[in-house]
Amino acid sequence: MPVHPPRHPPPRRWLRPAALAAAALTAWTAAPATAAPPPQDTARPGHCSRVDTLKVPGAAHQQASCLTELTTAGTVASGHTDPADWAGLTPEGLATPRGVPGIQIDGYFPDSSTTNTNHGWNHDSQFVIRLPGRWNGGLVVSGAPGVREQYANDRAFGDWAVANGYAFAATDKGTTGAAFHRDGKTPGDALAEGNHRVTQLTRAARQVVARRYQRPPTRTLAMGMSNGGYLVRWQLENHPELYDGGIDWEGTLWRTEGPNLLTFLPPALRHYPEYAAGGAGAEEAHRAMTAAGYPAGSEFLWPFHHQYYWDLTQRIYREELDPEFDGATEAGTPFCAPGTPACDADYVYAERPEAVRKAVAKIALTGRIGKPLITFHGTYDVLLPISRSSDVYAKLVKREGRGHLHRYYRVEAGTHVDSLADAFPGRVRPLVPCHRSASAALERWLDHGVRPPSSRTLRLPAGADPAKLLTYCPLAG
Repeated sequence: MPVHPPRHPPPRRWLRPAALAAAALTAWTAAPATAAPPPQDTARPGHCSRVDTLKVPGAAHQQASCLTELTTAGTVASGHTDPADWAGLTPEGLATPRGVPGIQIDGYFPDSSTTNTNHGWNHDSQFVIRLPGRWNGGLVVSGAPGVREQYANDRAFGDWAVANGYAFAATDKGTTGAAFHRDGKTPGDALAEGNHRVTQLTRAARQVVARRYQRPPTRTLAMGMSNGGYLVRWQLENHPELYDGGIDWEGTLWRTEGPNLLTFLPPALRHYPEYAAGGAGAEEAHRAMTAAGYPAGSEFLWPFHHQYYWDLTQRIYREELDPEFDGATEAGTPFCAPGTPACDADYVYAERPEAVRKAVAKIALTGRIGKPLITFHGTYDVLLPISRSSDVYAKLVKREGRGHLHRYYRVEAGTHVDSLADAFPGRVRPLVPCHRSASAALERWLDHGVRPPSSRTLRLPAGADPAKLLTYCPLAG
């Protein structure tokens, strides 16, 4: 689950020159913490009516602003988003909607951790709530992917939400950055906090929406990618009463018996260097990689993920769930060779003490969703291999007798971050348009009882124009 490089850069020794995906690499670069949002339109035009009466229940601090533009077309300049938080997650050519005035509320809930530096607050459990002037009656709630902060979804679907009339709320999950594992009293606490924070924000945002528009939302949707997709699954399993449905974009899978991150990342760390070296053991190393879930055909994506994802992801999530593995060392040794003492390349989840499975149990998924859910996942995802994550989750949902509530679309040639579609045009399919198609299908499902097309693999069109793929992802094909 970190799943996206953290906004705050790791120690310099972790970084290496990158030959791929310049846009994606900016995700490693932290911009200076943004200042508190400047005061806005004191005249309180109609799209900001009742702004002074809006209080977020349970918040320790909040700041409401009247904005002429709620999308990133305006919030970047006004200081009401942080581009470093969503850098690398979307294709460069993704269109930005405009013309959405409304209210933005930034704030935080009580919390003891301080990794989120946005607005100079140095306080976790930060949130953002956006209330467009033209409201469609709905609310979208999300949690950040990876170890990012509350603005991470702004480009991927926050802009889409407010431009389509939804109120939008997002949380940083209560912990951010590569050292998130320092939070909590016992292993697994920091990850489990994310579920609590989404529930907390959903309840609060529903009340804020009702106050602003003088009626409660008619539809509340959970949406998220990667770690955020996991949060959608957990919410629909554990608090279906709060939602009408959800969109799960390549959600992380946690299962006590596996598979999970700690079962498929160590084989990549163990075998990829030998495969890349190209010697006598390369063929056997390749077989080991594919056996671990990394699909044949995705090899061109492996070097990037080895440099920027696999190692860091394994170490910081293993530290959160199994800190005893490396003793007094914190989050292991970067890029250690197999055979090095306490090396994460040698980690074997099945051989670890029962306490590790108890930590995973705090965040484990069951498949017992209580509201409609649409999942989509790229077949070339080599951070969360599809065969070890969403394929498995779809089977869990069916096993629990909830298959009628689920649609699952395997997107051929999609990978974990859409910026790689810029680096490999025509070879990697962006997933943003699949989100748009899934959202429209979910709306028809909820409003008119029209079930989405049956679960299937969405094939990459032969000779597809990369520009067309930015807007094209029919669920029926």
